[in-house]
Amino acid sequence: MNQKFQVTGMTCSACSANVEKSVSKLEGVQKVNVNLLTNSMTVDYDPALTGDSAIIKAVEKAGYGVSVFHRGEVQAQKDTRSNFVEEQYRSMKFRLLVSFAFLIPLLYLSMGHMLGFPLPDLVHGTENAFAFAFTQFLLTLPIVYVNRKYYQVGFKTLFHGAPNMDSLIAVGSSAALLYGVFALYAIGYGLGHHKMELVMQYSMDLYFESAATILTLITLGKYLEARSKGKTSEAIAKLMNLAPKTATVLRGETEAEVPVEEVVVGDIVLVRPGQSIPVDGTVMEGNSAVDQSALTGESIPVEKQAGDKVVAATMNKSGFLKFRAEKVGNDTTLAQIIALVEDASASKAPIAKLADKISGVFVPVVIAIAVLSAAVWLFVGQSFPFALSIGISVLVISCPCALGLATPVAIMVGTGQGASNGILIKSAEALETAHMVKTIVLDKTGTITEGRPVVTDIVASKGVTEQELLTAAASIEKLSEHPLAEAIVEKAEEMGIHPQPVQNFNALSGLGITAEINGEPYFAGNLAYMNRMEVDVSSLGEQGDVFAESGKTPLYFAKSKKPMGIIAVADVVKPTSEQAIRQLKSMGLDVVMLTGDNQKTAESIRKQLAIDRVVAEVLPQDKESEIRKIQQSGRKVAMVGDGINDAPALARADVGIAIGAGTDIAMESADIVLMKNDLQDAVTAIQLSKAVIRNIKENLFWAFFYNSIGIPLAAGAFYSLFGWKLNPMFAAAAMSLSSVCVVTNALRLKFFRPDWGVRKQQLLSETEGDSMMKKVIQINGMSCEHCKARVEKALNAIEGVEAKVDLKQKKATVTLKADVSDEVLKNAVSEAGYEAVSIQEKKGLFGK
Repeated sequence: MNQKFQVTGMTCSACSANVEKSVSKLEGVQKVNVNLLTNSMTVDYDPALTGDSAIIKAVEKAGYGVSVFHRGEVQAQKDTRSNFVEEQYRSMKFRLLVSFAFLIPLLYLSMGHMLGFPLPDLVHGTENAFAFAFTQFLLTLPIVYVNRKYYQVGFKTLFHGAPNMDSLIAVGSSAALLYGVFALYAIGYGLGHHKMELVMQYSMDLYFESAATILTLITLGKYLEARSKGKTSEAIAKLMNLAPKTATVLRGETEAEVPVEEVVVGDIVLVRPGQSIPVDGTVMEGNSAVDQSALTGESIPVEKQAGDKVVAATMNKSGFLKFRAEKVGNDTTLAQIIALVEDASASKAPIAKLADKISGVFVPVVIAIAVLSAAVWLFVGQSFPFALSIGISVLVISCPCALGLATPVAIMVGTGQGASNGILIKSAEALETAHMVKTIVLDKTGTITEGRPVVTDIVASKGVTEQELLTAAASIEKLSEHPLAEAIVEKAEEMGIHPQPVQNFNALSGLGITAEINGEPYFAGNLAYMNRMEVDVSSLGEQGDVFAESGKTPLYFAKSKKPMGIIAVADVVKPTSEQAIRQLKSMGLDVVMLTGDNQKTAESIRKQLAIDRVVAEVLPQDKESEIRKIQQSGRKVAMVGDGINDAPALARADVGIAIGAGTDIAMESADIVLMKNDLQDAVTAIQLSKAVIRNIKENLFWAFFYNSIGIPLAAGAFYSLFGWKLNPMFAAAAMSLSSVCVVTNALRLKFFRPDWGVRKQQLLSETEGDSMMKKVIQINGMSCEHCKARVEKALNAIEGVEAKVDLKQKKATVTLKADVSDEVLKNAVSEAGYEAVSIQEKKGLFGK
């Protein structure tokens, strides 16, 4: 049996490991998986040997709260988690403000005299040493109180035999605090017995500021880490909101609008243009174009007619549909996606922090060394203050401030640097995992491509100009609701073409349009429609086949049954996609493209971008299972997507990366969001992860470097031989120095810059050094990829010229290997049928 539980009280990966360990010991438990981010646990167990109550008891015994998770309570769970995250954030912010409010005067009081700052007479001088020390103690108490959770959790887990990061913080700060309290008594005794040398000694050996600084810095790190965490629990709620709340059903001869929960299998459902389809079913009557991009990733709406399947949460774009409900409630495709997101999120194994793993051994060992050292020195005849000083020195120098900061500070700086590069990293786990990725899976629509159809080519028949063709096409398509029509109208507007009035407009769903302009009949549609209208387009047939083979949709246009030309529409590749894929491959990653689009289009994109492997015509479930297959082969997987259909795959992947312009659900399901909608940033995210992990390892080295040297010295190992004894003050200084080294090293991440090695190579190959002459030609008249190809062909035909045309910016960049005059370049552009407006000269890579 597989059961899911909600677990509360976990603060780090040591906590999740402790929960797993506790439940795994139960008889009959086969597998336990605890997810720290979602505070959930999935358990596979034999109900004949154990049950939910035994599992709950084991978790509670380990020191955490637990309850059984019910799928029907998704919204309630979402609200609870959201409130918990918000409350935790507010609490951390309050703790941080209070901590700094008392830490600043405490540091001024304890260290101001060393820097020559004035102090009040009340706390100045040996005679006022107790007031000086006691005031520091009073300033420390509020900081200790507001951060008491470290002690509550830290000592609780320590006593359970499973110390975590809170245990380290609690033990370290307590050591400094207790020594300060001991110093208070020593000062009081010295003043009472007129032993001023004792007063002087212990007034310099106060470590209240050490305890306060430890707590404040750790709280700062946790506050900033909490602020950067994503609210992944909102993904399920947003998925649920996709489907309409009501459905129009036919009960007898009467239409009735009922809540979607009341639709039953066999109901006749009616869907009008602009409405969402409420449940899965089969069309009985009607024709329409249905936008399935939310679930399948197809950029172009699919024509539906009698006998075709429709699924919940897809959008009916144009016609009227009447269908029979076949899957309702939890059986719909949308409900299955929601379940997949839940399960995939819960099955994500947390990334165990190295410091948390070490803490289980480090804390008991340090405490044992401190107690043993003090006991040994007492045994050999040293005084109690001497032995206590030795024990406290060991604890203070072993204070986990540096160890506690090693990971969060690097993560903090890394996430901040990611944000400055347009990369929103929603969890530390994602940043840590990304450096281990070996396979990157890319969605096509909206990720590799623009995500919407645009006009790519305009091919006019003999005797027809491109402007005439586009004018007629825009006039006819303006009345159509089809997305392909929108692309043509948008292209006409971009070129300043105004549609003409149309009469007798008639659209045949799935085929084409007939209309009249100035009394003459015009036809627009696919090849089947042209054949049906007896329009001979054989002169354009070959070009149409070329467009279809390259993944484009050819639309034919005719006037009075004479062909006017073809306009090709496609979802084009983003300008940076090719470069990003080349860089991913150069980093040793396998690149896989998953798409719900047809095989022909997908294969065309694969060839164009040299992608390793493509899987086309996949449903959301197939995407998620494909990710799982790769993971089962032992490879870490990153998934990049933007659609709702990508949510299960994003959740299943070790690292989910969402394109910023994508849907809210994709962004909520992902671990990393690329805010600039650029696939190139996926490369930067992986490079940043590698830099952060390298930095964390360096930080941990420095943290333990001081301990490995300082602990033997603090324990008095060299006292008998050389008379070396580490004063607790110097122990605290060494501890502080380790923290400074860790923080300073982490701040080096601010200098992180993405490695554009491949891009540099491309630029260098284009320019071939600074001596190369480059010219930029501004060109009028280009409107499509066909125009771009003609201009490039004309310019590259000139000896000594290499040309590249940017259609969007209407310019050509030419590299001259020989002396070619501006006149020759202008004539070449003119002969191709376009106008060279201006030519500017630029030299070399640095002249750009």
